[in-house]
Amino acid sequence: MGWSTEVTEEHPNKYIICLAPHTSNWDFVLGQLYNTAEGMGSNFLMKREWFFWPLGPIFRRLGGIPVMRQKHNSLTDTLAETARRSDSFKLCVTPEGTRSRREEWKRGFYYIALKAQMPILLYGLDYGRKRIVCTKTIVPTGDADADMRKIKLYFKDFTGKHPENFTIGNVEE
Repeated sequence: MGWSTEVTEEHPNKYIICLAPHTSNWDFVLGQLYNTAEGMGSNFLMKREWFFWPLGPIFRRLGGIPVMRQKHNSLTDTLAETARRSDSFKLCVTPEGTRSRREEWKRGFYYIALKAQMPILLYGLDYGRKRIVCTKTIVPTGDADADMRKIKLYFKDFTGKHPENFTIGNVEE
């Protein structure tokens, strides 16, 4: 398919992958191809509505965790506790939470990493250069605003499949 990778970060036994931009369903396909090729075996969060027959069993087998987006539940606490108790925990999250343009990103992945004391690996899908890139890791400090600013700035030069659907919001350098 002509894609290349630039991955310089160490992958410990426990981590969160923050993957952006997320502007197309093709992001999932590319992510799964990369995940399989690298033998990473990470789980991923996906809205519950995608878990219908016959896709539901397929997504679960691939590592999908259904999320009820309308309901405020303790998913971040549950996942953080699972991570703390596990020898290995790998979860991929798209912080935009949608393929549509979103100024403010969801922070659940950040709080899972903070509570479980895990690093966040920043993975960019760059359709402009056909690259999958991970050259930065963030260790949550507890200052969510400052850490999210760093995370968003990392992704500022990546081009999504549909660039008009991606923004890091109003973040000053």
